[in-house]
Amino acid sequence: MNIGDVSATTLRRKSLKDIVRAKALLTILRHFTPAWFAVTMGTGSIAILFHNSPYAGDSPVMRGFALGFFFFNLVLFLLFSVITAARYIFFPGIWFHMIRHPVQSLYIGTFPMGATTLINIASSDIFQTYGFGGKRFIYTVWACWWINVAISMTCCFGMMHVMITLQQHSLKSMTTVWLLPVVTLIVGSSSGGVLAPALQIFSPSYALLTATVSACMVTIGLSLSLMLLTIYILRLVVHGYPTGASILSVFLPIGPCGQAAYSLLKLGSSFRSLLPLNYGDAGGLLRQPGTVGSMVLWSLASMWILFAMLALGYTLRRERIGFRLSFWGTVFPNGVYANLNLALATTFSSTFFRVWGSIYSAGTLILWVCIALSTIRMVPSGRIFDAPCLEELCTDGEPGRE
Repeated sequence: MNIGDVSATTLRRKSLKDIVRAKALLTILRHFTPAWFAVTMGTGSIAILFHNSPYAGDSPVMRGFALGFFFFNLVLFLLFSVITAARYIFFPGIWFHMIRHPVQSLYIGTFPMGATTLINIASSDIFQTYGFGGKRFIYTVWACWWINVAISMTCCFGMMHVMITLQQHSLKSMTTVWLLPVVTLIVGSSSGGVLAPALQIFSPSYALLTATVSACMVTIGLSLSLMLLTIYILRLVVHGYPTGASILSVFLPIGPCGQAAYSLLKLGSSFRSLLPLNYGDAGGLLRQPGTVGSMVLWSLASMWILFAMLALGYTLRRERIGFRLSFWGTVFPNGVYANLNLALATTFSSTFFRVWGSIYSAGTLILWVCIALSTIRMVPSGRIFDAPCLEELCTDGEPGRE
């Protein structure tokens, strides 16, 4: 065999490898679902827990971890956004099948909620702690918040309309994933409560507008969430716990209860400082119901934790649950509950909430590490990339282009 034949053979092998790699990348791109933004939600909640840590929270180590998780989450969010955009550009037919899928479509709500965690740290840590960017920076963050509000509104009301008109649901198939489009309003409202104090430095009227819009959002989001949770209780009593990996959805109710409670605390504090003195003690009157409401919702969130642990123990005694991307849905709700306890510790100067919140924060961090390591191990094989909506997609020629 001469040198030319060897070179040709080597080139053919390289070409085959390139083709295989290209097909593997296209397969990953095609199966990249909106559920991946649950990773950014969970990672962002860890950054917030480091920022709000009651023990050595002002130390360089804690601040370093908070910023490290923030920038890591920012990179993930931008990367996932680019991949998602590419998915629907290269495979436009997938969007219409995804939006009609009764489960995958609901994960669209994870996109604005993932962005909210970035807005929170940008306003509370990067601006208020480090004073970065000044007025232009905080106004840019505020503009991002308004975009996030618009997306959250679209997710909530748009997906509820799609669920009613385009999808088929039943009581037996219901899981708490139904909450995802609705919770976007609650999470967005809590972000407004975090952003208002930073805005107040430059424009109290803008801060008051933000707090008022956030109050409307949490009212709507919490009302719809409680309605859905009532239906979910009926589903559990009539049909029992969900089976398989779906059992992990029992942790999702912690999210709306815990985040709404946190939102009420932040908004009550904002109204107290924002409302003019000639209105009387309107701010104080608004803060008191918010504080009481946050305690009520903390009790409900604690109840759902108990239900979730009972359900998980019941299921694990009967079957083994294989790791899936949906495991990430457990990090954010638990992070929200831990953060609520830390906020209540500040509000009441309570040792109980401070210690319990710190313990729960450590547990949430361990949960994040375990799920992150499992995800990293499954990425090379491609098993973690699963798009159930594509099972109904009949391919002819190039996939996703029908």
